[in-house]
Amino acid sequence: MSDLSRLPHLLSRQDWAGAEALLRRALIDPKAPAALAYNLAKVLELQGKDGVEWLRRCVAQEPRHADGWFELGRALMVTDFAGAEAAFAHSVALKPAADAWLNLARLRLRLGDWAGCGAALAQLPQTAETRAMAYRVACETGSDTSAQRADLLSRASERPEALKALTRTAKGHLPLRLPQAR
Repeated sequence: MSDLSRLPHLLSRQDWAGAEALLRRALIDPKAPAALAYNLAKVLELQGKDGVEWLRRCVAQEPRHADGWFELGRALMVTDFAGAEAAFAHSVALKPAADAWLNLARLRLRLGDWAGCGAALAQLPQTAETRAMAYRVACETGSDTSAQRADLLSRASERPEALKALTRTAKGHLPLRLPQAR
């Protein structure tokens, strides 16, 4: 195994190219720990490079690496919604963190998985974003949304999120008068 004693120094100096070279040398060994592949992916990300291959290696080698699954989900969000959704599902199964649940809900909403989105939302605190997402799920599943719509519109600070949700689900009908804000 390669000598990694210089890695903390390289990272503290933000010498990403040096850290990348050191990690790549260490990863030549097929028995290198999964954490090294994870760290290389993060160093590549800091340089604006693609680390998906290394994140895939990390989780293949250590399937219980929750942070590896989370970062893989983040990396795939732009190019592969289904792959990102699966990665976040693995992440929350291993380590149910709010940021993973939120990304999972966002992806399921984009994929039209209303039940899955609702299940993810049930794990999250209510915020402007989660209330708007819950409203969209209710609209898409044909539920009565009048109380949710009134609640969304009554929060002045949350109106931008509310109006975005309303226009995405409007089906030709938007309220022209907004209720007094609370």
